[in-house]
Amino acid sequence: MIKNIIFDIGDVLVKTRQLGFFVDKGFDAKTAARLAEATYLTPVWKELDRGVWSLDEIVDSFVKRAPELECEIRSSMADLGGFIMQYPYAKEWINDLKAQGYKVYCLSNISDKICTDCAPELDFLPLTDGNILSYKERLIKPDTAIFTLTLERFGIVADETIFTDDNADNIAVANSLGIHGIVFTDKPAVDKEIWRLSQ
Repeated sequence: MIKNIIFDIGDVLVKTRQLGFFVDKGFDAKTAARLAEATYLTPVWKELDRGVWSLDEIVDSFVKRAPELECEIRSSMADLGGFIMQYPYAKEWINDLKAQGYKVYCLSNISDKICTDCAPELDFLPLTDGNILSYKERLIKPDTAIFTLTLERFGIVADETIFTDDNADNIAVANSLGIHGIVFTDKPAVDKEIWRLSQ
């Protein structure tokens, strides 16, 4: 019997705007793409989510990879407001699932910087029954430990739990622990799977 729904946040409940964010900062499309490649699309971004390195260390690492964009990188990273945008369905989806009797949680790779600068876009977090945010735990998906932590902290049973994430690697780890993983493509598809697994 399914009792728990765990959501990833990025590109499930919010849209990640790695190109639009830089365009909004006033950069042309070509420069925006180069900035995304120098920041969000590097392995270093995962360290931002992990929360071990300081922001200065993160930014310095970005600059080291693309020194010709130093000014652009430093100015952009000063304020990440607008980097994510909440999907219109996010709060309603959480509330609807809770009204159906499910416990709802979030498990996300996300940084303190995003949570601070984009706080209005994350206003659904208090609606959930609990959250595991990578920067607080110093762990990131797809590390098995962050999934195990989620189960243990909230006292939930893997076989009674659905986890949806847009990253197939994360879903594979969830499945390996006995959690019912659903690769997120869109809300209707996930709703259909939740209904099927709940029968």
